[in-house]
Amino acid sequence: MARIIAIANQKGGVGKTTTAVNLAAALARAPKRVLLVDLDAQGNATMGSGVDKRELQASSYDVLLQEADARAVVVTTAEGFDLLPGNTDLTAAEIQLMDVAHREQRLKTALDPLRGDYDFILIDCPPALSLLTLNALTAADSILVPMQCEYYALEGLSALLETIEALKVRLNPQLEIEGVLRTMFDVRNNLANAVSAELTTHFGDKVFRTIVPRNVRVAEAPSHGQSIVGYDKASRGGVAYLGLAGEILRRQSEREKQQTRPQASHPENV
Repeated sequence: MARIIAIANQKGGVGKTTTAVNLAAALARAPKRVLLVDLDAQGNATMGSGVDKRELQASSYDVLLQEADARAVVVTTAEGFDLLPGNTDLTAAEIQLMDVAHREQRLKTALDPLRGDYDFILIDCPPALSLLTLNALTAADSILVPMQCEYYALEGLSALLETIEALKVRLNPQLEIEGVLRTMFDVRNNLANAVSAELTTHFGDKVFRTIVPRNVRVAEAPSHGQSIVGYDKASRGGVAYLGLAGEILRRQSEREKQQTRPQASHPENV
């Protein structure tokens, strides 16, 4: 049964799409069965996965409007993970769903039948707390928050955490924080180091040990329609995202062990 992870932060330019594509590719090399859902109208995760968003016959837009079955829209990428692609049509989805009952549940309804087909489903969210992002957080088991270590990022993270708490009450009580990922990190920047230390103090083991550095190769990879893992896995960025995948796999393994322990400690009565 797939673990669904929404990759979200209402602040733009923090590496959400980069993280979504590279993590999908890294997990696929584990090897795990991975589905990446592009829920951003920019369609960057689709293009970064080597799929041309301008040539799509159907997209996540059609799935949200229940005009297409998700399985029929999914495409397999050259790097071994599946993709539910997105494009600019998603801009219209929020307007068309505005007056629809249970509109926040549309993505959950579409993905639930696919959970048995994958080990992980990753959702690339738009850079706003919009209806599309609410759909992602309603469908997800957890949220991965990429963030730059700068002053305003802490403010944005506080707002996001408040939104998550409100959403847990109303739509998804099981939603939890998968982790906070420090991206585009420059060790020479004193402020970045200070913010990083503050994050670790406040969130403890919810902060991934992996730190994604500023890396030219990571920025180059999307222009080739590849993840950094496919483009240059030995680069600092490639090593970082492979490390992140390893952390997520270890956490998932620990979760599964904890779920089986209560059963093991209560033997059947004879």
